[in-house]
Amino acid sequence: MPSTFFGLNIGKSGLYTYQAALNTTAHNISNTETKGYSRQILNQQAGFPLRVNNTYGMVGSGVDVVSINQERNFYYDLKYWKNNTMYGEYSAKEHYMTSIENYFNEVNLKGFTTSFNSFHDILQELSKDPSSKSVRKQVANYGQNLTEYFNSLSTSMKQIQENCNFEIKNKVDQINSLAKQIATITKQINTLEVNGGAANDLRDQRALLVDELSEIANVSVTEQKVGDGIGITSYVVKLDHQTLVDTTDYKTLKVVPRKDDEKANQNDVDGLYDIEWQDGQSFNTRSTSLGGYLQSLFEVRDGNNLANLQGKAKGTAGDTEVTLSGTNINDVEKLNIPEEGIITIGNHQYKYSKFELDVDTNGKYEYKFTLKTPLASDTNDEYAHIGDSVNYKGIPYYMGQMNEFVRTYSRAYNDIHRSGRDLNDEKGLDFFNGYDKVTGDNYDFSDPAEGFKNYYKVTAENFTVTDAIFKDPSKIVTATEITNGVEKNDIVEKLIALKENTSLFKQGKPAAFLQTLVAEIGIDSDKAKSFTASQNNILSMITNQRLSISGVDVDEEAMNLIRFQNAYNLSAKAISVMDQIYNKLINEMAV
Repeated sequence: MPSTFFGLNIGKSGLYTYQAALNTTAHNISNTETKGYSRQILNQQAGFPLRVNNTYGMVGSGVDVVSINQERNFYYDLKYWKNNTMYGEYSAKEHYMTSIENYFNEVNLKGFTTSFNSFHDILQELSKDPSSKSVRKQVANYGQNLTEYFNSLSTSMKQIQENCNFEIKNKVDQINSLAKQIATITKQINTLEVNGGAANDLRDQRALLVDELSEIANVSVTEQKVGDGIGITSYVVKLDHQTLVDTTDYKTLKVVPRKDDEKANQNDVDGLYDIEWQDGQSFNTRSTSLGGYLQSLFEVRDGNNLANLQGKAKGTAGDTEVTLSGTNINDVEKLNIPEEGIITIGNHQYKYSKFELDVDTNGKYEYKFTLKTPLASDTNDEYAHIGDSVNYKGIPYYMGQMNEFVRTYSRAYNDIHRSGRDLNDEKGLDFFNGYDKVTGDNYDFSDPAEGFKNYYKVTAENFTVTDAIFKDPSKIVTATEITNGVEKNDIVEKLIALKENTSLFKQGKPAAFLQTLVAEIGIDSDKAKSFTASQNNILSMITNQRLSISGVDVDEEAMNLIRFQNAYNLSAKAISVMDQIYNKLINEMAV
């Protein structure tokens, strides 16, 4: 049979329960604008009833607080993380493609088009007065202006590549920081929950960190209870299917700069980063499932549109020379492998110190690489490649396109220019050239059989007018022969005709090559913008779905305040009534 004062305990349980309910409601209201906060609710149930030896059965013992839980749907979390990864990927591409587009817009505004037209306009003036030293000087200057446009564009592209590289390091540091924070919070959660209850606010903080991580790369989360009823959970976060956080333990990544002899493309800036785990395990930066901001950085930085050198390697074990034939690149104008780098043969990587190329009678190229270490085994038509095949039009692709233009145009121009005599009746020199970074000297293309190979060394970065011609414009060629007078202009007429030549490039005239490239960039940029906007809308929709479950509705919480206040007041009223009853029983009834 319950105590005479049992009614006070029932009233007290109501006071405690609704005090907790009021506190929980106040906590929700105070965090209405807190990012990542999930609404909390108090779960209550009737107290365990007492058996009494009366016909009416059992007596209720009041109300108990079961738990305070957060309202959160893991399904919407998964949807958010997946779509946030896609949003991170497209937003990064939008940012960098917009930068690339802005630089290449100079082609149509005041860059290439103006320089190219001005150069050919001054050639027209030269055809009218081939002996004019002032016009010749202008030809050299306008030619230099044209080359400087490509020099400037190359510098801008390399700056974007450096920015991508720097941001890769920042993202790796951010991943490491988030992993540490997630592991630390998980430890705090397990410490608090081991004795029962739920660390709701800490769980919100952890989920918010995973939200942030999901924008950088593809993540997955698994949470399982450890043991039976001991309040500890195993919390595993994987980054692209590799474990990043395992409950209270976490792994970190590191960036490793490439050495000068480890470049993947001829035009890459120095010190591009690769990523590894701190424990030495490899990290696949080319994984198609990496996703997020990080994958876009690698694609923009390294994207070559699948145009890396590939072929079949032949060599004998112990030799330091290997031959690559049956390659996918058989034009020196399109060749953009580094002068020294890494060739991958099968599953083995070898550093090479130099390479030579030969052309057979069918126009097929054969490359001979001098390796720094001997071959580990015989290779007979084994698949080999230099650099990775990245299916995206990034900086290496656009740099390669510019190289192809300057090499193709300068080679055609030089072939014509060398076929005549200059103002001093000397054999014509190459008008356009490149310069060696070490010596500063121009290259030699004069040998028809071998000189064309040097065009590989001409890039948008070092494209220039031959020093001898720039210093002495009298070396500019205007005629095949000047024995009949310096006013003959058959060579300069051929040079002028190059502007309308449709056989140099498959896109048509020389100007059409870069205009097509600009259109390509515009399409890729618009695609990134469109996908970013679309993904942002989807992400907003999923966020609203999450908020419909876990968000705080101030109107609903205001109603709850009134409900719990009334319940609290009634519990207090019950105690007051009991107090009057016990006062009557104890103090006012005489024995």
